[in-house]
Amino acid sequence: MTELTVATINLRNNANRWLQRRQLLVGQLVDAAPDLISLQEISFPINQGPWLCSQINWRISGSSKHPYQLIQRRKRHLINGYFEGIGILTRLPVVYHDLISLGYGGRLAVRANVQLSSRQIVDFVAVHLHHVSYEREARTEQVMKLIGWLNSHRRIPHQIIAGDFNETPDGPAVSYMKQSYRSAYFERHGHEPLATYPTALAGLNRDWSGCLDYIFLSSAVGAVQSASLFCDKPDAEDDTLYPSDHVGLLTKVQI
Repeated sequence: MTELTVATINLRNNANRWLQRRQLLVGQLVDAAPDLISLQEISFPINQGPWLCSQINWRISGSSKHPYQLIQRRKRHLINGYFEGIGILTRLPVVYHDLISLGYGGRLAVRANVQLSSRQIVDFVAVHLHHVSYEREARTEQVMKLIGWLNSHRRIPHQIIAGDFNETPDGPAVSYMKQSYRSAYFERHGHEPLATYPTALAGLNRDWSGCLDYIFLSSAVGAVQSASLFCDKPDAEDDTLYPSDHVGLLTKVQI
């Protein structure tokens, strides 16, 4: 079997002290060195995705070109789509990639068929669902559409879906996902993280915290070797400065 390390992190675009926190983000991504990373809230006006990819590559290899490549797509919305999108950073060769529109402000999911050294193909999907907390039906509609698409169009048995679902573990969208997919963190620990949002970057007076981020695995994916939070360490000299307003998830699985 092949071990595969995957991660997800919401970048929070260029808000909340981006210039101060960006090297903190790069450093913690380099330390974790996942094979595949789902990115949400990529800022397109500041070229955030390519900048992040090249910075990580420089630190690892001394070249901006490898080991990671970036696949990113803007939101499909006349206004919102100019500013923001989602993407995938991959160290693995990409065989094919595409996207599906999920509505509600131009939300979408991006997937990449990547090839392992064993020549097996894995479908890795980055997703960011509708953000209005009480509009749970919208997120349920989005995951129903997503699952239908993944299992009817160029279906790959080994599927990993990672991102910001904007839904708590008891929400209907997460419950629907768990009918067909396993949560990596839950499988390893018997529960979801207490909270993946917010960090102190979002301010110290927040009156709510909870788990919004997940990594889901299809039944064909093997055992979960590890699952943890990452991008969760503050700056050494400023304990309110974090890589993002979310912490990320990191998991190692067998394929």
